[in-house]
Amino acid sequence: MNKKFKELFSYLAIMAGALIASFSVACILLPNDAIDYGTAGIAIIISRLTGYNLSLCVLIVFLPFLAAGIFLLGKHFFAKTFIGFIVYTLGLAYFEKIPFELNTEHFLAVAFGGMILGIGLSLILRNGGCIDGSEIFANIIVKHIYNRTGKDYSISYLLVGFNICVYVAVFVLVNRDAAMLSLLVYIIATAIIDHFTDHYEAIKQVTIITKDPDEIIREIKEDLNKTCTIINSSGVIAGDNKTLICYVNYFELQQIKKIISKNKGTFSTVSTIEEILR
Repeated sequence: MNKKFKELFSYLAIMAGALIASFSVACILLPNDAIDYGTAGIAIIISRLTGYNLSLCVLIVFLPFLAAGIFLLGKHFFAKTFIGFIVYTLGLAYFEKIPFELNTEHFLAVAFGGMILGIGLSLILRNGGCIDGSEIFANIIVKHIYNRTGKDYSISYLLVGFNICVYVAVFVLVNRDAAMLSLLVYIIATAIIDHFTDHYEAIKQVTIITKDPDEIIREIKEDLNKTCTIINSSGVIAGDNKTLICYVNYFELQQIKKIISKNKGTFSTVSTIEEILR
């Protein structure tokens, strides 16, 4: 019952985060000439250049990334991402029609909007969801590299590169003021997200102490296509056991938590890894 409640709470948190993010974009950022980052930023550029409805543009831009994520990142990824995306899109469609105005300078309004956006996205990411195609794109690239070479890489450089392309497009196709304000949104929102998710773009080291490692190793291999380092260890009270060390990204971390929760009698910790030297 406790697991079901936690799962329900995670979906509710994702929906709340999606509504907060859509409110920030539609009611604060866009009226103050700022643009969101990632695939949402691409959708906003298309909407401004063509005059099409923003929520429709978000739907068109994000759907290919969502489809790729289902096939390449697995079914565990789909449900929460789909729910978050639908609520975010519906939120944009609703909040676009709501008259809302902050009687303050653009700079302060954009800073405030970036903070609210970061809070909304943090709620989504902390509960295993995702509403931006750039994160899916980066995870697919990193997963492909791992499958080809066996090496784990952070998604941070890919995300930075993706968003640089978005802001260059804003600078060229919209105007330089919008590009500068949008960059401020990115800096503030990512700072908030990093604080609440402990650097979600970084590699995570999961350390699992257990007496029965076989089932955990099998599920990690089948569900994540990841391997583990196995160390013989001993506890003062528990006696002989095994310590498993596995490296995953933030989105895979949600899956490995489910695997651990199904296997009783384990003790695990998660650490953020800035760099892996080979």
